[in-house]
Amino acid sequence: MTDVYGPEKRSAVMRRVKGAGTTPELVVRQLVWRLGGRYRLNRKDLPGKPDIVLAGRRLAIFVHGCFWHGHDCARGARVPKANRDYWLAKVGRNRVRDVAARAALEAAGWRVETVWECDLKDAAALEARAKGWLAHHPHRNGGRG
Repeated sequence: MTDVYGPEKRSAVMRRVKGAGTTPELVVRQLVWRLGGRYRLNRKDLPGKPDIVLAGRRLAIFVHGCFWHGHDCARGARVPKANRDYWLAKVGRNRVRDVAARAALEAAGWRVETVWECDLKDAAALEARAKGWLAHHPHRNGGRG
């Protein structure tokens, strides 16, 4: 099956896909802020340029779209019929990059959390997770949490 758009139109559509400041990211940022977490966004000096960084807590949070990062939920498992090979390769590269970024951060002593787009459906569970992230503070108790 061929693409429903021509190359110029497809390029314009893809340029509109946001890489930062997405709705799921904004929801997580608001939650972390409400729970008392203070953060920086998209630190370029860290592997993978995490969406949310709480440096004092050595916590990096990635907010991933299920489709773009190949989550194992229904939305993430969907592969477009048009240009299927391209999309499988694209999502595969994203997943490899995500694993490498996580490993590099953990090797440097960072805690890494991933929030999937579908996690936002259960606000109470997400809030409970976020409270757990923020309860751990490496500078207290000699770094033992």
